[in-house]
Amino acid sequence: MAKRSKSELVPSTMQAKFAEITVITDDFCQEHLNEEYAELSRQLTAALCRKRPSPLVTGKASSWACGIVHALGMVNFLSDPAQTPYMTMSELYKLFGVSASSGGSKSKQVREIMNMHQLDPEWCLPSNLEKNPLAWLISVNGYIIDARQVPREIQEEAFRRGLIPSLPANSMAVR
Repeated sequence: MAKRSKSELVPSTMQAKFAEITVITDDFCQEHLNEEYAELSRQLTAALCRKRPSPLVTGKASSWACGIVHALGMVNFLSDPAQTPYMTMSELYKLFGVSASSGGSKSKQVREIMNMHQLDPEWCLPSNLEKNPLAWLISVNGYIIDARQVPREIQEEAFRRGLIPSLPANSMAVR
């Protein structure tokens, strides 16, 4: 699993656009979601700013901000009432003041450019990472297995290589 950059550094030519979008996402996340969404939104905005060419150079900042939060919401099941925080996508569009077609279109662009998908460990909320099954899949001798089910020494090697997010605290593996 390739590790995404958690950097918020952006090229000098994109600093103004980054600031414009992140002011919107930060305010939105602080008011309606949480700090984890705000942090991931900044990192995703920075990653999009570093793309060559950056898709953010055209379009309204509010539409991009909505698309970025929506894309993260898709990965993290924001519209599932069993999740906290929870918000419907129509409510998200309304609160951003953008149409569903504009917000959805920007979200789709973001997800395609960044190869994002539901349960994507790279864009999962940190508080949900431990229970995300995709974060724990590793390949051992050509077999895809759950790293929480293997001996500790394999877990340690997988963690050292950056293949799993942490060492399982309560490993079910036989020692």
